[in-house]
Amino acid sequence: MNSLVLRIKLRRRDLAIVAGRRLAFLLPLLVLVTLGVFGLAAISPFDPLDAYTGGRAGELSVTQQAQLTAQLRLDLPWYEAWFEWIRDIARGDLGISRAYHQPVVQVLEDRLPWTLLLGSAGFALSVALSLGLGVWAGLRPRGAVDTLISTLSVTMQATPPFVVALAALAIFALTLNWVPTGGLTYPGQPITFASTVIHLLMPGFVLALTQMPWLVLSLRESIAEAITSDAVRGARLRGIPPRRIVWRHVLPIALPPFVALVGARLSELIAGSVLIETIFAWPGLGTALVRSAQSLDFPLLTFLTVAATALVLIGNLLADLVFVILDPRVDADA
Repeated sequence: MNSLVLRIKLRRRDLAIVAGRRLAFLLPLLVLVTLGVFGLAAISPFDPLDAYTGGRAGELSVTQQAQLTAQLRLDLPWYEAWFEWIRDIARGDLGISRAYHQPVVQVLEDRLPWTLLLGSAGFALSVALSLGLGVWAGLRPRGAVDTLISTLSVTMQATPPFVVALAALAIFALTLNWVPTGGLTYPGQPITFASTVIHLLMPGFVLALTQMPWLVLSLRESIAEAITSDAVRGARLRGIPPRRIVWRHVLPIALPPFVALVGARLSELIAGSVLIETIFAWPGLGTALVRSAQSLDFPLLTFLTVAATALVLIGNLLADLVFVILDPRVDADA
């Protein structure tokens, strides 16, 4: 009993060490990201005033251009603009989106739920399918099933995500007409639960498909290695049923690396969400990110960039914590 209590305390200490290290790294990195966005804006060849007016800045008089430039604070040096943005953020003011001509908070409220819906659906589907396929292939190494799953995974990994998305769009939406081409609902129709589910099917599945290959291959390798371990051999010699061996001996060894990889792939999930939202006209923050970049909408672009960076870091932190919990061999001091 005393040894069990000691192990629990040591796990808590390891979790605290891992969390402390990651959180100490979070804030400085986010500051550097914001500086990078404003710094790159200063050397950008695009004219933010021209982007704001839709390419019609040349039609304005010199006085109108000067007034609009001052109103948008485009006349400030980039470091002063960055400081003003930080000061506004500290006061809870996210600014006005130049691309959508409304407060950034309103843009987030309108689009965040749809991004969360698409991202969570794609993430859950990719993890579930990867678990099933990875275990299936890993338990039958060098067999027909393993060869088929590994070949398809390698092929999919080598295929750019936009090619997968466009191919799915051409086959299932345009040729077979099984699913809509994009959006949330049919033209002229209200948004309903049924229409949302139907329109979510293809972008959600494509997003999951683009995230699966590395997860499947990694789990397959971990499973194949675990079934040849001494612990599994000993369990077989003792006559333990195969199903129990898989649950009690194989998966506890194979799952921690899989969980860590899931967290590491979170950045790919965010990038994939941006691409999928753009191709399938999904009204989420990914589409807003693309539009803000095209329009040089720095209040919205900077906040979305910081939010995406923070989400990746927090996802990696959670994956590391789960890894520490699942694998007792991990030593946070190492």
